Amino acid sequence: MELTNILDTNNRNRLKSIPVKKIGKTTVNKSENGVCFLTFDSLSKAGVVHGFSTREGGVSSGIYKSMNLSFMRGDEYENVRDNHRLFAEAVGYNFEDTVFSDQVHDTRIAYVTEKDKGLGMHGEKGLEGMDGLVTDIPDIPLMTFYADCVPLLFYDPVKRVIASSHSGWRGTVAGMGRITTEYLCNNMGCKRENIIAVIGPSICMDCYEVSEDVASCFLDAFAAKNHDEILRDKHNGKYQLNLWEANRIILENAGLKKENISMPDICTCHNPDIMISHRQTGGKRGNMAAVIML
Repeated sequence: MELTNILDTNNRNRLKSIPVKKIGKTTVNKSENGVCFLTFDSLSKAGVVHGFSTREGGVSSGIYKSMNLSFMRGDEYENVRDNHRLFAEAVGYNFEDTVFSDQVHDTRIAYVTEKDKGLGMHGEKGLEGMDGLVTDIPDIPLMTFYADCVPLLFYDPVKRVIASSHSGWRGTVAGMGRITTEYLCNNMGCKRENIIAVIGPSICMDCYEVSEDVASCFLDAFAAKNHDEILRDKHNGKYQLNLWEANRIILENAGLKKENISMPDICTCHNPDIMISHRQTGGKRGNMAAVIML
């Protein structure tokens, strides 16, 4: 198909995209500018602008092939800027307004306002020390970055509030999903029963081997009845860790309805042709990103 600049009539910042594959409750979309990105049924049905990037459709090369969205991995600055422009055209937002998280594997959350627009887009760090971003202001794209860690996206359709939180193993064991939920309820007036949450593409249990010290953190943090769902003992000092299930348990225990929690349908490590995985590449890679906007 010849690439064009025909704009979607419902969103004049968005190129027309075609759903090319359905994987569970996740849709793989291909935009007319060549960008391949994922959307999640629960957020799409709610009318929330969002997307999760893949490897496809960018201009980076080598270990960054091709849609690297991180300025911090050693890629050429102009290539990353071009990748952001292309991704934003596909999903439907102004890339110059994007607000980045800093992501230090902590659980701090920032409320984002108009004064933060563009923070991170010029090669600087995002909101310092923040692994979670929240806003109730339209037209502010919130962006967090991934290459195996767990993306958590939230939307309250009643209060019209969105959040994006990064949850690696440290964030998960510290309860990032619960902390984000509490922030939404305590600071934004949300009710737990209204919140929609997506656990996005990340590393699956079969691919994620951890040492005994990491496993012991999860054994301490989760009730005994959940141990078998989260950890699989390999009897050699190693364990398989299920971050997907751990985050689901956290969100349910935080009071979210089971039917309002979407589980991942894609493992980043299992799909190196389309996804970027830290573990699969041995750390020689760029970053994917999740974006969400009112």
